[in-house]
Amino acid sequence: MKIATFNINGIKARLPALLDWLDEAQPDVALLQEIKSVDEGFPHEPFEERGYNVETHGQKSFNGVAILSKLPLEDVTRGLPGDDADEQARWIEATVVGKTAIRLCGLYLPNGNPCPGPKYDYKLAWMKRLEARARDLLAAEEPALMAGDYNIIPQDEDAKRPEVWQEDALARPESRAAFRRIVNLGFTEAFRARTRGPGHYSFWDYQAGAWNRDDGIRIDHFLLTPQCADLLMDCKIDKDIRAREKPSDHVPVWVELDA
Repeated sequence: MKIATFNINGIKARLPALLDWLDEAQPDVALLQEIKSVDEGFPHEPFEERGYNVETHGQKSFNGVAILSKLPLEDVTRGLPGDDADEQARWIEATVVGKTAIRLCGLYLPNGNPCPGPKYDYKLAWMKRLEARARDLLAAEEPALMAGDYNIIPQDEDAKRPEVWQEDALARPESRAAFRRIVNLGFTEAFRARTRGPGHYSFWDYQAGAWNRDDGIRIDHFLLTPQCADLLMDCKIDKDIRAREKPSDHVPVWVELDA
């Protein structure tokens, strides 16, 4: 089973690029972030024509997450537990039913800038709620994964120029510590389980020729429960997508599971 995560940065603006990638990569499941569309405005038809079931948790102009799946989806839930007042569309869950059932959690973690400030406080509070949900997933002792745009640069080697990110919400010590607390509960970070060393990125800013200079960061991650990690066959970044016409500033990351 091939499961991808892709911050598409606007479903309507990037639809042709997304469809081209889906046709080439043929993921069984794609978790999307930043669809920037309300649910009723999401373009279901081109995905359904390709055999995908579509589930969305949208928001006008901002945020928004979705699941595209060629396999049946069950028990779909929307919104990260822990704060009923949170109106930002950043979390969607479903169980995908293949040879093995896997609980999918698609997330778009808050950016947190500028920091310090309310946006950074919201990021850290959101991560605390994420940790609580992560504990529940582990307690279930079933194959599950949390994937998406984490807006976290885990280590200096995950940035071309780590020095410019030191005071940024994506790399501040508090952000990294919150991410490590979650991983250290017992999750496997899929990409680093397969690939070591610097020079691997999933995001390049549109500004200042970042792509041409390969001035990137790695902020799109898969965290797998032990039962899901046992199924891991591979994890890759589709870097070349960034060089295409009207690209997102992110590229897809995917795992292959024996499921």
